[in-house]
Amino acid sequence: MSDERPPGVPETIATYLRLRGLPLSKAARWKKRRRGDPDGSQPFAKGRDPKPLGDAITALTASSGWAPQLEREDLALNWEEIAGEDNAAHSFIETFAQGLVVVRCDSTARAKQMHLLRAAFLTRILQLYPEAGVKEIRFFGPDVPTWKHGFRRVQGRGPRDTYG
Repeated sequence: MSDERPPGVPETIATYLRLRGLPLSKAARWKKRRRGDPDGSQPFAKGRDPKPLGDAITALTASSGWAPQLEREDLALNWEEIAGEDNAAHSFIETFAQGLVVVRCDSTARAKQMHLLRAAFLTRILQLYPEAGVKEIRFFGPDVPTWKHGFRRVQGRGPRDTYG
């Protein structure tokens, strides 16, 4: 092969032009032959009808592996349908992690009530969103601030019931 390239032509284009003239490998020839779809190129052949957009999007999500993530997003958006209007007004889904759903509640009492209904919530989630991969639900009350500042601190009695 000649290393000379025409003047003013970049190296990448010269390489492309040089390699374009080479014959295809055996695997590339077979792939090219296999890729051709004679039925798909005929104007009135079977399988040429347009498909509904919903079917195309469903096939895309299934082939891309997006189904579990989309189910989790639907679960978060429709939390009111699962938890009920009153419970959903005082709680929200905080995180999803390896089959664990963490729900943050307004008060400790609300978290305890929802904890007692955990089996019903989990059953409802598995019925409505089986692809979400939810295995466990945990309910937490509100976050409390910490007063642990400095190296000369002593253990106190804690925040008591100030935050829920």
